[in-house]
Amino acid sequence: MSVLPLVFTSGWASGVNAYAVVLLLGVFGATGVSEDVPETLQRPEVLVTAGVLFLCEAVADKIPYVDSAWDSVHTLVRPAAGAWVGALLAGQSGSLSDVAAGLIGGSTALASHTVKAGTRMAVNTSPEPFSNVIVSLAEDLGVGGIVTFAMFNPEAAAIIAGVLLVAGLGTLFFLVSRIRRFLRRRAQRREEKRIAAQVEKSPD
Repeated sequence: MSVLPLVFTSGWASGVNAYAVVLLLGVFGATGVSEDVPETLQRPEVLVTAGVLFLCEAVADKIPYVDSAWDSVHTLVRPAAGAWVGALLAGQSGSLSDVAAGLIGGSTALASHTVKAGTRMAVNTSPEPFSNVIVSLAEDLGVGGIVTFAMFNPEAAAIIAGVLLVAGLGTLFFLVSRIRRFLRRRAQRREEKRIAAQVEKSPD
């Protein structure tokens, strides 16, 4: 059976929470739930690192504006993780070239990361902080659920991931105005901080 569905699904999930994907796949492999998980992902140092970073993201992802800063930092990290996991999965199965799997996993992760980051910008325009927590929990549960499902039914999981990706891109199109509002607010905050710093440095 081709590993392509699992590569696509893990790529989509990596764009949302790469550390959760690495941690879950590693745990599934180490516990014997799946034989399709490469040994690299099962190594203790990989699991510990992914676990610590997952906890850091779990906190940062629920704080308004901090989540968007975290997303900015991970614009390269998540696609790279998706490509890395995809290449490892392909190397494990031998049914797909490492390069092709890396391109599929990385590009899918980049697309889902764009949806996540854009959606968070729109959510941050809301005056209350609860939306961030709700959206973050939904993302974490979604990633956990679909990666787990992919271990037992990769084709169906890939279809779900594809539907979620298309739906997310469509939603992002309708949130453009909110995203622009977020960017204006962030630029305004930076300008206010710059002016405040200049005032503090200026002589009395």
